[in-house]
Amino acid sequence: MPRDRSHPRTHTYPPMASFTLHGIPVSRGIAIGRAHLLTPAALDVRHYLIAEENVEAEVQRLQQALAAVHRELQTLWNELPKDAPTELGAFIDVHALILSDPMISEAPLDIIRSRHYNAEWALLTQIDELSAQFDEIEDPYLRERKADIQQVAERVLKVLMGSEPLPTAITPAAGDEFQAQMIVVAHDISPADMLKFRDRSFIGFVTDVGGQNSHTAIVARSLDIPAAVGMSQASQLIKQDDWVIIDGDAGVVIVTPSALVLEQYRERQQAALRARKKLSKLKKTPAVTKDGTAITLLANIELPDDCPAALEAGASGVGLFRSEFLFMGRASDIPSEDEQFEQYRRAVAAMKGRIVTIRTLDIGADKPLDQSEHTALNPALGLRAIRYCLSEPQIFLTQLRAILRASAFGKVRILIPMLAHAFEIDQSLAMIEQAKAQLRELDIKYDPEVQVGAMIEIPAAALALPMFVKRMDFLSIGTNDLIQYTLAIDRVDYEVAHLYNPLHPAVLQLIAMTIAAGHKAGIDVGVCGEMAGDTKLTRLLLGMGLREFSMHPAQLLSVKQEILNSDLETVVPQTRKILRAMEPAAIAEAVQALQTM
Repeated sequence: MPRDRSHPRTHTYPPMASFTLHGIPVSRGIAIGRAHLLTPAALDVRHYLIAEENVEAEVQRLQQALAAVHRELQTLWNELPKDAPTELGAFIDVHALILSDPMISEAPLDIIRSRHYNAEWALLTQIDELSAQFDEIEDPYLRERKADIQQVAERVLKVLMGSEPLPTAITPAAGDEFQAQMIVVAHDISPADMLKFRDRSFIGFVTDVGGQNSHTAIVARSLDIPAAVGMSQASQLIKQDDWVIIDGDAGVVIVTPSALVLEQYRERQQAALRARKKLSKLKKTPAVTKDGTAITLLANIELPDDCPAALEAGASGVGLFRSEFLFMGRASDIPSEDEQFEQYRRAVAAMKGRIVTIRTLDIGADKPLDQSEHTALNPALGLRAIRYCLSEPQIFLTQLRAILRASAFGKVRILIPMLAHAFEIDQSLAMIEQAKAQLRELDIKYDPEVQVGAMIEIPAAALALPMFVKRMDFLSIGTNDLIQYTLAIDRVDYEVAHLYNPLHPAVLQLIAMTIAAGHKAGIDVGVCGEMAGDTKLTRLLLGMGLREFSMHPAQLLSVKQEILNSDLETVVPQTRKILRAMEPAAIAEAVQALQTM
């Protein structure tokens, strides 16, 4: 975990020359504030030898630090904000798994005993050895998670050194207009630390590493906070308390801007705030294109408590209820049928007759129920989602009964994730019928006509759509995983983040094929991944024929505005040209041109 290096401004420094950094835009908006640097605790580690009689005491000190970080991660998990993105819980689980691995929990203790290094030095020695021999590490999970290993080490070092990573405020220079507004600048920010930013005066993030789907990016979008990642040397070039401007739309960071530039960006910031206030007036406006085509806008939620925000944003219903949030961190206490039913019923009641689409348990591999579970060689390709549910039929049946029971209280749809094979579809449908039969035997009410849909997030599914449209009532495209699997990219691995591209022609073809197949079969097709909430892609998706978007509630009004300003008679022909294009530059240029049509 990065260590706090802030200090009061007690001196007046000569003005620094302004400079601009270019990175990856991941969250919209403009942030203006003072830089708060988070530098690695490893830079301040002392190296000294321990006397023989004090070795076991030093071992115990490191063990206590490891245990403290375990407790801290568990506390963070238990206190996850209800609006936290699903991936954030998975990131915390990953760190807990790494912390339990003998390479971290035991090897540094052996170094203390054999070499008499102090605890901090021993831990860093082990981390350095792991990093230097990364490709040869036997544990495949650790081999692919170098950044996570280093972040875990930072947390342990913080405990050993007694440092607090975040201040309550930076002492401002006299007369600073934005004295409480701070911008975090770091090489990287751990997902656990991200949770601590919510109650502080931080308004933006800048990191050296990261990509469109790094944890910093995911949380920044969820919190609707401007961020720019992949800035390379930002943490070394930016100084403590420097004035910093983040242009989240362009992925640009301006350091020590001139008075003229600062004023220009303040005006842009105020204009954006006015635009957002104007957006709020669209809450009750129907989502209809200029040519009169009605569009359905739904919300993605994790818990029933998210429903008020969805309604406040004007959502027509819930397009994705991520049910795994009810299960995470509860391996020894899996929610009972009654507990699950009550949560689903609450969501259905809160949406007041609007549709609620509940995705069945999407867990396993990189999102284990039990943090001590063995992680697969490649988590993204392992026992997860419907594969996990079909391997644990009692867990699956329990959840299906709970969902069906909730369907008696309102409009409910069941969404099955990660389907790829006909036998998976058939087994899932058979399990739903079994759950219905069990409820009938007990004379428990449910909606016998409840719709069942499939997530299209594996290229094989998009290429074999006839077997889906023949069996399912609706389809929902999970663009996050679809892009990941199509391009063979770990979407949270910053080292390949630059390759994650929703506009890759193969991705666009798969999405267009899915929408077209659904229309031909007369069934609804929606998008519930990140692309649905990206206003730069709204018209492109409309041109493909998409009529149902599901996204984080904070994105809904912006997308609605794009829909209201779109004319399909103009957008559709241009989209067809885009789908015929294969050159990235031509596609990007054409998509940008759509914004002005």
